[in-house]
Amino acid sequence: MAIYHLSIKIISRGKGKSAVAASAYRSGEKIKNEYDGVVHDFTRKGGIAHTEILLPQNAPEEFSNRSVLWNSVEKIEKSKNSQLAREIEIALPKELSREKQINLVREYVKENFVKIGMCADIALHDKNDGNPHAHILLTMRPLNEDTTWGAKSKKEYILDENGEKVKLKNGNYKTRKINTTDWNEQDKAEHWRKAWADITNKYLEENSIQEKVDHRSFQRQGIEQIPTIHLGVSASQMEKKGIATDRGNINREIRHQNKILREIARRIKALMRWIRSLTKDKNNDTPKDKQYDISLQSTTLPRQNDLTDILSHLIKENADNSNINLEKYIESYQFLKEKNITSIPELKESISALRDKNYKTTRAIKDTEKKTNDKVELIDQAEKYLKHKDTYKAYTKTKKSKKEDFYNGHTAEIILFESAKKYLKEHLGESKTLNISKWKSELDALKQEKKSLYNQILKIREEVEQAEKVKICIEQLQEQEKQLTQVKRNELEI
Repeated sequence: MAIYHLSIKIISRGKGKSAVAASAYRSGEKIKNEYDGVVHDFTRKGGIAHTEILLPQNAPEEFSNRSVLWNSVEKIEKSKNSQLAREIEIALPKELSREKQINLVREYVKENFVKIGMCADIALHDKNDGNPHAHILLTMRPLNEDTTWGAKSKKEYILDENGEKVKLKNGNYKTRKINTTDWNEQDKAEHWRKAWADITNKYLEENSIQEKVDHRSFQRQGIEQIPTIHLGVSASQMEKKGIATDRGNINREIRHQNKILREIARRIKALMRWIRSLTKDKNNDTPKDKQYDISLQSTTLPRQNDLTDILSHLIKENADNSNINLEKYIESYQFLKEKNITSIPELKESISALRDKNYKTTRAIKDTEKKTNDKVELIDQAEKYLKHKDTYKAYTKTKKSKKEDFYNGHTAEIILFESAKKYLKEHLGESKTLNISKWKSELDALKQEKKSLYNQILKIREEVEQAEKVKICIEQLQEQEKQLTQVKRNELEI
């Protein structure tokens, strides 16, 4: 499955980073940083699939050497907090060959970065772990026509209503900084993100891969996601040490469920694209809901558009044919019979209903999960409140002279109590009743509700799988008809 990932970050000297070090690491080379004299040797690094440098027309030829390029960048940047390079990390479609992956990245970089004056240092990484990706290091300064580095910004005098320079009290004139490029503009990042999705989808389509990627967030795509819960300091530390926690287990379950929800949404979307292509008039590109929109009958099939009759006929005709996978046809027939689907428009309605059902069920799971998390947090805070209540009470009654010592000895308990007290006040108001047993019963009911909804999602996935089998059968029938039609044409020509 093709996935979308693109992240953008700045390599800054102020954060202790080096453009030379970044390039050496990503390319797996040994490069000396002439700015500080540090040698960065990553020649033993594995997983380097391809590297290259792409340059704009006005770049000096010696920049083809990444040591020369990035040391030139380090030299021109004088400030201790200089921004040295921009890095873009992208996930590569596993469905494409290595050659196609390289061409994809190369075209993307040339069109979006090199074309507007950036030098680009590309490194493709693949450790055969199912995560092929590319790192793109980009220069931050424009190049002058004479191949020297240009300025990132320039000062512009601020003028008054008479067009005169505004003088400050210290005798200087008022100015503002103007960037010489738009590379740091916020909308530029969005443009680059979309451009990567567009060119990736182009390559996938050209290579007959139905998968699509989308640069938009799941929220912007209309895909519901179950939010994970906050781990907290204690659980986070335990998880980092490899110790499973209840909260960690909850998040792992949520991530697994989200994976299934995304999978189902993607598969339904693919089915909808396919069914629309079947019910589209090729002449005027308008939808038609007539049964004769699809021609699955001619010489070998009955003269009707009842899908169940067509499949039944094929099953009977090929009962003794070992070369035909009848199991798929039988399963598709049973599915259509069960759903009372006899035509393509009815199949389209069924898939649309499945899509709506999936959306509603996903929303219900999301709402139930939120209620569950809120209830878990409420119970947790109430138990902390009760657990540390006596300690806090003792703290408040401690003499002023010994208060600091008491606090130092019971810091964690006091902080936890105060935090729990604040939380309960915000969520319970003035009510001081802690109905923990009632809340636990409500929590159990919510868990059962979520389990039921999740089982519905699994049933939806089964229906999606059945619809996909119908799709395969129809495509096979269409291909058979094409072949038979071609045979008849050839016979007529003879």
